[in-house]
Order: sequence, then structure tokens, then C-alpha cells
Amino acid sequence: MIPDYQTVMLPLLRYLGDGTERTVSEAVDAIAEEFRLTPDERQELLPSGASTRIGSRVGWARTYIKKAGLVESPRRGTIRISPRGVEVLRDPPARIDNAFLEQFPEFREFRALRHADTEEPPTPTDVETPEEALEDAYQQLRANLESEVVQRVKAASPAFFERLVVELLVRMGYGGSLRDAGQAVGRSGDGGIDGIIKEDKLGLDFIYVQAKRWENQVSRPEIQKFAGALQMHRARKGVFLTTSTFSREARDFVNQIDNKIVLVDGAELGKLMLDHNVGVSPVGSYEIKKLDNDYFVEE
Repeated sequence: MIPDYQTVMLPLLRYLGDGTERTVSEAVDAIAEEFRLTPDERQELLPSGASTRIGSRVGWARTYIKKAGLVESPRRGTIRISPRGVEVLRDPPARIDNAFLEQFPEFREFRALRHADTEEPPTPTDVETPEEALEDAYQQLRANLESEVVQRVKAASPAFFERLVVELLVRMGYGGSLRDAGQAVGRSGDGGIDGIIKEDKLGLDFIYVQAKRWENQVSRPEIQKFAGALQMHRARKGVFLTTSTFSREARDFVNQIDNKIVLVDGAELGKLMLDHNVGVSPVGSYEIKKLDNDYFVEE
């Protein structure tokens, strides 16, 4: 299991205890080795994909013990133990955490400045770093909005759902223009097909579309009917969208046929609508910044 960032603090300080200057990546590898993380755990990413979870936790552990004066950075991207850190290891505590670091005035000043600049949101658990807490909060807000969007789509009229599908496909780069796609989707009704759109603006290939604003689960016979319609038209690609869900048999079926059929259920529909700003609008944005070490390099 990936250790939390406070659990990492003491092992990280011990790793640096011989006084050798090491890179941050070396420290991450050493901590991963000490806690016997599996290859999957070492590669596990944060939701944003910006860094690994263990890398984030070691990074925040380093930041906190550095603010307390236990380690220092002699050069860009490196760390080594400080004289204060050596003193701490002479009579090491059972655990180094934020409460332990409060004894050092530099750390108390660091925490006070953070609270003075803005009302710092509480970290949900001691396991999460501030970065992880922010990402988890974002993911929770997004999940709630995705659910709300799908519920609104279910309550809309069939004509509205048709327009929504058209706009979503165009925002994703399919169907050419809104006008072209609007004329193509919702006009067929031919053998289980609701429309045919261009895969690209030049129309080098086409995608057949089926859209169901349903509450009930879409079962295998509906997908078989759609696949049969594709074969009848000698089509290779299709998208089946629904506001509900697909049965396991339906999903298994699309993996057993030659035609490429993509199934988009209500949950995936909500994600795509948020990703492409369909039915939602931004109300604010926050930039996560990091120190630009190159800026402070003097010639």
C-alpha cells in the first residue's frame, strides 16, 4: 500500500541520514523500495495524470521537512540532510508528522503564512497531500455535475436529446458542421439506425449512430439489431448512445463482432458533455503552479 506523506517523512530523513546529496527521483525510488511497493503502485497516477501518487507524497514530505529545516536543497532537484536533521536522527522520534514539525519556528511560520494568505481548506485525511486533496475535491465536484447533467438529459424531450447528440458529436470533431450533422442524425430511422455522420470533415469515412433516451438497460438484442443494420449498409463503424446503461451481454457482444461499435452509456455521456462543454459552462479556474528554478539561475 502506498504510504501517506506524513508516514514518508521519517524514512525520507533516514534515507538522507548519511549526508549524501541525492536527487528527488532517487528518493522516490528509495521510499518505494522501502515500502515494497508493487510495480502498479509505483506507477499509479494522480487523477490529473501529472505525477505518480508516490512521487507526490514523497515530494510533499520533502517540502514539509524542508520548511522545518531538516533538509536542504544544495542544487536544483537535489536534497540532503541539514545539521538540524542530523540532530533529529540522533534521538529519532517514533514518527515525524506535521504535529512533530510544529516545534520548529520556520515550520510554524510557513503554516501561519498559508493560513494568512487564504483560508486553507482542511486536508480530508492524513493520507492525502494538499495536491491530492485538491484533486479529489475537483473529482467529487465533477462527478456530482456529471450525474446532474445526465438527469437533466433524461428529463428533456426526444428532440432536445437529438440536438444534444448532434452538438456533442460535432464538438468531438465528427459530423462536419452543426448543420451537416443535424441533417444526418435523426433523419434515418432505417433498420435500427438514427443517423449517419462523417468521421472527419472531408467525409473519408462514415459513422452510423443510434441514440436512445432510455431509463431501462439496453440489452444485447438492441445491439444485435444495430450491428445487423451496419452489415446491411456495409458499414464498419457505429456509435450507440444511451442515457441508461448496457447489459454485460451487450458489452460482450460488441467485442465478438468484426464491426467496430462504441457503446456510450449515461455515465460516459455525462463525462463527454463536461469534457466538451456541452450543457455546462465554466464558472472559475485555478492554476496550479510550481517554482521555476531556471528563473533564479544567475549567469
